[in-house]
Amino acid sequence: MKYLITTFGCQMNKNDSERLGAILTSLGFSWTEDENEADIIITNTCSVRQSAEERIYGKQMDWIKLKEKKPELIVAVTGCMAGRDKDGAIRRKLPHVDLFFPTRDMVNLPRWIAELRPQWGSSGDIVQDYLKIKPLHADSAQAYVTIQTGCNQFCTYCVVPHARGLEVNRPLADILEEIRGLAKDGVIEVTLLGQAVNAYHAPDPENFSAENPYSDHFAKLLWEANRIDSLKRLFWTAPHPNFMSDDVIDALTLPKQLNYLHLPVQAGNDEVLKRMNRKYTREKFLDIMKKIKAKCPDMALGTDIIVGFSGETDEQFEDTLSLYRECGFDISYTAQYSQRTGTLGAKLYADDVSAEEKRRRWDVLQKLMEETALRKNQVFVDNVVNVLVERIEEGKAWGNSREMKLTCFPATDMALVGKEVPVKITKAMTWQLQGELV
Repeated sequence: MKYLITTFGCQMNKNDSERLGAILTSLGFSWTEDENEADIIITNTCSVRQSAEERIYGKQMDWIKLKEKKPELIVAVTGCMAGRDKDGAIRRKLPHVDLFFPTRDMVNLPRWIAELRPQWGSSGDIVQDYLKIKPLHADSAQAYVTIQTGCNQFCTYCVVPHARGLEVNRPLADILEEIRGLAKDGVIEVTLLGQAVNAYHAPDPENFSAENPYSDHFAKLLWEANRIDSLKRLFWTAPHPNFMSDDVIDALTLPKQLNYLHLPVQAGNDEVLKRMNRKYTREKFLDIMKKIKAKCPDMALGTDIIVGFSGETDEQFEDTLSLYRECGFDISYTAQYSQRTGTLGAKLYADDVSAEEKRRRWDVLQKLMEETALRKNQVFVDNVVNVLVERIEEGKAWGNSREMKLTCFPATDMALVGKEVPVKITKAMTWQLQGELV
C-alpha cells in the first residue's frame, strides 16, 4: 500500500505532513511520488490567501479521474482549510473527498482508514495529542521542530486562530527530547516553529536548568537548545514584535543562533497597524530594531509585509517604504492583501484597494527590496561565510550561509552534503552569493 502527501503553505504544514507520514508508515504504507500508484492521497492545505484554496477546488477533477481508475483510492484533505470550516461550507465544495479533517484530528486517521477499507487493517488510534507523534524526518541535516500551535493574537487579516485554534505550547521536555533525537540522527540545523514562536511559555518550567540565566521562557528554551553539543545551527520563525523581550534579543548572541532574524512588521503606518490589530506602533517596532542592531550589528534581517490592506492610502504605503529603508531589511516576503472569510478584517473593513493598486505597491516594494539586498550583499565579497551544503548539482554545491544567503561554489564531492563548510565569497548578486571552498 502506498501514500502521497502534497503540502501547501508554511513550514508548520510541512512539519504536520511529516507527522501524517509517520502515521501512515506505522500502518504499513510506503511513500510514492506518483499519484497513480497511491492508495491514499492526502492534501495538507493553506488558507492564507483565496488563491491557495482555489487550487484545492481545482484538484477535484484529477481526484475524480483517479478514483475512476482505482475505486479503492482514499482522498483526504486536511490543514487550515478544514480547520477553519466551521459551518461545513468548504466541505460541501469538496464532495469527492473521503476524509476532511483539521490538523489536530490526524490522530484518528488509522481508525478512519479501517472504517473505509476494513481489508487494509489498522493499528488503532496512535495518541490523543498529535504533537506527540514523532515526525517522519527526511534524510537531511536540517529539521523542523514545532514548539507551539495556534495563536492568541487575532490579527484582523489572519485565519490562523480560526484554523488552528488558540495557542498551545508543547512541554519543554518533549521539545528538547525531539531536538536531541534529531541531533543524534545527524541533524545539525533545527528550525523552531510557532505562530508567535517567541511567545512560547513552557507548561513544565521545572525542566529548565537551574543555571539557565534567562527569565523569558522562549529565551530559556533557546539557551537549553544551545547546550545540545552536536547541534550547530538554530533558527526560529515566526516571532511577533510584541514578544521580542530583552532576554530574547540577548539570546540572538548565543553561539548556535543563525545570524538572521525574520521579524514580521506587516505595515509601517500606525493607523494600518491598528486596523490590523498588531498591538504595536511604528515607533515601538523601530525601537526593537535598534536594540537588535545594537546587540547584533551584523545580523541579517527579514520581514513580512502586506500591501493594500483595507483602507491603506498612498501616504500610508509610503510610511511602509520609509520603515523598510530605515530598518534595512535584507528580504521581505510581501503579500497583496487577500480578504479571508471569517476573519475580523472581513467583518469590519471593506477590501477597498484595487487589485491593480495592490500589484503596483507590490512592484514598488519588490524593487526597493532588490536594490537593498544587492547593496547589502556586497559586504560579503572577499569575506568567508559558513554554508550548510544542501545539494550538489552539475559541479556546484548549494546551501545557505548563517545569514540565510543562498550560496554556491564549485564542488563535486557528495560527502559535503549535510556539512557546514567555510566559503570565501567572490561575487554577490541580488539573491545569490558565489564563492570558493576554503
